[in-house]
Amino acid sequence: MSATQVPPLPTSLAAAGPALATSYPVERLTLANGLRVVLAPDRSAPVVAVAVVYDVGIRSEPPGRTGFAHLFEHLMFQGSENLEKLAHFRHVQGSGGTFNGSTHFDYTDYFEILPARALERALFLEADRMRAPVLTEANLRNQVDVVKEEIRVNVLNRPYGGFPWLKLPPVMFDTFPNAHDGYGSFADLESATVPDAAEFFETYYAAGNAVLSIAGDLDPDRARAMVERHFGDVPARPAPARPDFAEPDLTAQRRSSYEDKLAPLPAVAAAWRVPDPIRDLAGYLPYVVLAEVLTDGDASRLVERLVLRDRTVTSVGGYLGFMGEPFAVRDPTALVLQAHLPPGGSVPAVLDTIDQELDRLATDGLAPGELARTQARMVTHLLRDTDAMIGRGLTLAVLELQRGDPGLINELPRWVASVTADQLVAAAATLRADRRAAVEVVAEGAK
Repeated sequence: MSATQVPPLPTSLAAAGPALATSYPVERLTLANGLRVVLAPDRSAPVVAVAVVYDVGIRSEPPGRTGFAHLFEHLMFQGSENLEKLAHFRHVQGSGGTFNGSTHFDYTDYFEILPARALERALFLEADRMRAPVLTEANLRNQVDVVKEEIRVNVLNRPYGGFPWLKLPPVMFDTFPNAHDGYGSFADLESATVPDAAEFFETYYAAGNAVLSIAGDLDPDRARAMVERHFGDVPARPAPARPDFAEPDLTAQRRSSYEDKLAPLPAVAAAWRVPDPIRDLAGYLPYVVLAEVLTDGDASRLVERLVLRDRTVTSVGGYLGFMGEPFAVRDPTALVLQAHLPPGGSVPAVLDTIDQELDRLATDGLAPGELARTQARMVTHLLRDTDAMIGRGLTLAVLELQRGDPGLINELPRWVASVTADQLVAAAATLRADRRAAVEVVAEGAK
């Protein structure tokens, strides 16, 4: 299936009705150089959000270059063809806007939110670095040091640093793309070269491998003209063939542990593979809802049992994808549960209790109102997130990138509401110990 094709909406979803659908207007166009553009006019506030999302992420890094996708995100802020270093920062902030970028397993995004009158400025900034970032030895060495410091702050010198998003994939997966450290090793980062960066840019930062979205106070005709003016002459390069990252599911339980010298309390994270989020949406959605049924709120299954009744954990959470973005991830991915334990807590006992609760759900089904309560909260969160202009812009861009249809933003609430109790129970029955990967944090900080 190509990047611009989407399977038909499953019958189980199509029957859910339009009541929960939003109606954000969405327009699409594709420039001659292959750049896909999504426009979402909304005159409710005088602001615009601009997002550029590239189809490259942590899983695209080659062996020996761990952390390179994140490093390159930093390099994209170090000047471009017509702008000196730090000019991007100055122009956005001088317009009264904010900006950022982030690296994910399957994509990298760059975004600004500004007053509506500054739209053309934002488009110029993004087009200029899409055309030619400044890749120099000085910039590279500087940003390697910045990323190394980020690793020290967020992973090495922080309790539970990298838990579980860095620690669990190598337990669950065998292939380099899925299992390696996305933050990167110091050795790999220090050995990166300017030719490496230039090759990465040429391969993955092609206009044909990107989506530009603009959401907010805009006139579509004027926005199209501005997009063409600034992005139309970006050189056309074809999108690279996207590798198949698939690998077999687990057939036996996998367990691992590591010592954390800063962690004051033990912790555990467990994960199970789930159906393909893109090609098997109907099979995937029950797991999205199941994670919330298990962990969202005091009345949820695992909070009620582990935190409030047994008191074997101090907190428990569940989500889809190692970064918790259920509608912005490709296969393979997982349902993840993580918990922090009190002093002297037993990880095997916690995992056994999780197994018991999953079995109870698969055998006895849901309590009256349990599913409806969870779906109502989930829909509320989706509506809140896409009501914010930057959340809307990023969601539109990723839906275009991964599913070829940004208009699906209006279906997200209905997708969640369409999951039935029978589907959720069937999903719970698949979360068996022999398909589970788990990693334990051995707390050394309390000693």
